[in-house]
Amino acid sequence: MKIKVLTRNPDNYLRETKRDINKVFRNYDTYLHPFEAEREYMQALNAIKLERVFAKPFMGALSGHSDGIYCMAKHPTTLSWFFSGACDGEIKMWNLNTKSPLHSIPAHNGFVRGICLPNSGNYFLSCGDDKTIKLWSLNNILFQKNIKPQSMIVSEKIIYGCDHHLSNPLFATSGEEVNIWDINRTEPIKTYTSSIDSSNCIKFNPVETDILASAASDRNITLYDVRKPTYIKKITLKLKTNSLCWNPIESWTLTCANEDYNAYTLDVRMLTKPRVMHAGHTQAVLDVDYAPSGKEIVTASFDKTLRIFPVDKGNSREIYHAQRMQRIFCVKWSSDNKYIFSGSDEMNIRIWKATAWEKLGNLKTRERNAFNYNQKLKEKYENHPEISRINRHRHIPKPLYKAKRELLEIKQAQLKKEANVMKYNKNKTKVVDKIVISEE
Repeated sequence: MKIKVLTRNPDNYLRETKRDINKVFRNYDTYLHPFEAEREYMQALNAIKLERVFAKPFMGALSGHSDGIYCMAKHPTTLSWFFSGACDGEIKMWNLNTKSPLHSIPAHNGFVRGICLPNSGNYFLSCGDDKTIKLWSLNNILFQKNIKPQSMIVSEKIIYGCDHHLSNPLFATSGEEVNIWDINRTEPIKTYTSSIDSSNCIKFNPVETDILASAASDRNITLYDVRKPTYIKKITLKLKTNSLCWNPIESWTLTCANEDYNAYTLDVRMLTKPRVMHAGHTQAVLDVDYAPSGKEIVTASFDKTLRIFPVDKGNSREIYHAQRMQRIFCVKWSSDNKYIFSGSDEMNIRIWKATAWEKLGNLKTRERNAFNYNQKLKEKYENHPEISRINRHRHIPKPLYKAKRELLEIKQAQLKKEANVMKYNKNKTKVVDKIVISEE
């Protein structure tokens, strides 16, 4: 008979001495917990997961146009009034509460190139391919059935954009010339011819109201002062700028939407180098607009997507797309910082949440406190790998994903080629790729 006895080595489970046993001091504070960090991390992880679950930004669409939407404008004092201009010359005034048009105006023959309103909001101006600038009274539109323009100016040249001064009865138009007009006159009070080609966009500074900027087809961005006879500054970029927008808080910050798939935030005090390059689109960026807080921008692109960028970061925090949405010509951020409006080629104005996971309507105090607490937890643990991965993840369409991969391969090939040239050609000096080519 053979008996096997289980034996264990005491060195594996017994301490040699009692000196390495550390005393654990107990914290008698009832508000603190030994696993407080672990609990907060799990709460932050659950919050970021629920944020992705409830991220449904699309709110609805304003349908009624019979052609693509080319320009939009928001009323400065009434949040529920919204204006849109189409490629067939029709302007619609919308009631956002009911998502229905208040009035439809056959304004121009051809494209409606621009709509702008003064700070008072009593009237609005429109310009089109028929070389006319029309002034429309809102009182006449709201209370009369037969709508006619209050006044009309016939220009000698085609107009591609317009913008109104914030407080004075002045407005500016862009085209073959940049003209400054008085509301009460039919001739421009000032004319600037700084570019060889036509200017396709013009915007007044909302802070320094006498400063304005224009973007031309010859790749120039020009700054003007209505108090001076000539332009102040002019820079030339590598490719054409399609649109630009001023920061509503910082008077020296300007963001432009460029043909090279990027948007650039510029400091007008030093225009030789962009402050931030906002990348991510796979085709030309057609329009850009600022949030009322001045901390974020939204860009509209030819690749059928919207992207929301923090103004000081190059990567987007959100990407919005829809299955039926086509090329996006214009985009606006609402004055209450809640919604984004996009006008696209398939005749619809889409309404999006500015914060995709935000709950709309009145929040109870408990809900608001929980939301703010979760936001702070996400900021505290945003650099943890799992939370960072979930926060970065966005679903994008397959064609867009393929285009993004293709662009990445092209950039890597260019970098590899430059590295090989520098390695095997000793006389070759490295060429710095400049976005701003020249400044005047």
